[in-house]
Amino acid sequence: MKLISWNVNGIRAASGKGYTEWFNEYKPDVLCVQETKAQIDQLEEKILKPKGYYSNWNSAEKKGYSGTATFSKIEPKSVKLELGDEKFDGEGRVTMTEFDNFLLYNIYFPNGKRDLSRVDYKLEFSDKILEICEEHKKNGKKLIICGDYNTAHKEIDLKNAKSNEKNTGFLPDERAWIDKFISHGYVDTFREYNKEPGNYTWWSYMFSARSKNVGWRIDYFFVSENVLPHLKGAFILPDVMGSDHCPLGIELEI
Repeated sequence: MKLISWNVNGIRAASGKGYTEWFNEYKPDVLCVQETKAQIDQLEEKILKPKGYYSNWNSAEKKGYSGTATFSKIEPKSVKLELGDEKFDGEGRVTMTEFDNFLLYNIYFPNGKRDLSRVDYKLEFSDKILEICEEHKKNGKKLIICGDYNTAHKEIDLKNAKSNEKNTGFLPDERAWIDKFISHGYVDTFREYNKEPGNYTWWSYMFSARSKNVGWRIDYFFVSENVLPHLKGAFILPDVMGSDHCPLGIELEI
């Protein structure tokens, strides 16, 4: 199976920049998208329900904001769109789909904002995710947690580490949460296969950042350790355009 995650930064906008053509050509087994920025009634059928896929959408209450969607060739056994806390459940940030062999969490983690006003909210949201994942793990579930985490973990994960130490996305508390996540037995799949710098998933639209590869790796596929025997590869697709993020993925043998 090939699973892909992509922050499309507005699925309607991305569709005008090659997203639909890429999807139809690449045909992943599962595609998780974040920051859809759309309500169901705003979407064309080809975006809402791609042919050959089961579609599950979680739109934010606020129009043009946040949102996630998961498309899968296999019908999920169950779907959940809430974390069970109204503090976190109005922004469409989580689409959970359960399959026979694993639980898949498609997540758009909050941005801490330039003025850092949402950093605490981001960390509380992240802790809620960890709490829920731990409950599933106790029940013997295999977990895949993908999406835009809005945090670069290590200095290797962004081009200009020193100049961003006081900016959200690279704050000590944000990076420490990823350390905590890993300490609970969740594995950064890309780093299982690639330890090289210069591998990013997001670039600013300003200053020709993408053409110069001045980027950040803030999108991830994490898995619980019991998924590792099934993991056959992890990759980033930096040449795929349509958003300020690029797709990334994993290959599983299930």
